[in-house]
Amino acid sequence: MSSDVLLEEFEVLESIYPDEFIKLSERDIRIDVEPDDLEDGEDTLKLALNVTYTDEYPDALPELSLEAIDGEVEDTEIESLLDSTRTVGEENLGMAMTFTIVSHLREQLSALIRTRSELRRKRAADEEQKALEAEEARTRGTPVTVASFLEWKAKFDKEMAVKKAREDDERLKGLSTKEKEEYKKIGSRLTGRQLFERDKNLDVSDDSLLEEGTVSVDISQYERTREDEDEDEDERIHFSDSD
Repeated sequence: MSSDVLLEEFEVLESIYPDEFIKLSERDIRIDVEPDDLEDGEDTLKLALNVTYTDEYPDALPELSLEAIDGEVEDTEIESLLDSTRTVGEENLGMAMTFTIVSHLREQLSALIRTRSELRRKRAADEEQKALEAEEARTRGTPVTVASFLEWKAKFDKEMAVKKAREDDERLKGLSTKEKEEYKKIGSRLTGRQLFERDKNLDVSDDSLLEEGTVSVDISQYERTREDEDEDEDERIHFSDSD
């Protein structure tokens, strides 16, 4: 490699990157590289590209290394950037390639920043969705099935029976023996709902009422009795007048 050819490339690089280009030696340079463009709120990232030119340059790749100047970058990201940059260099063997390498690296940094931002947005969206689903599950409760309802009903009935027994015991404590017997009789009577459930045909009828002990009243008999009473009254009055 002619030193004049390399010197000429250095002059071009310095004119393009006046603030970023630093000549470290006759064969070593450093160029500070930043993303092409950054949107508001995105992380700042600046890397230093160190280039060491060999005797075979430009027919062979120069030695390349990267280090972070501003911002954080993981080792795996550094390796990925270097692999991509070396690939571009190999595509441009035989010619001055440093400018092409730097331009590609700037594009890759921009893509890295966009990827990071997209991952952050996705993580935030996932966390928000999980929180929403958790809140919906908390407020929605457990879906009711026939089996779960029957299980709940059996448990509820048992709790109510225990509660009623406890309440009955409390009531009985202050009652006399006779009052306790009366209370137990009242408690053993079936309610209308219980009667209905035991006999679905209790749609109140005359026959059923009679069976329950209802007395039928004969209105005509009542009218005849009234007539007899009136006649007796007339006779008593007539007898009195004859006297």
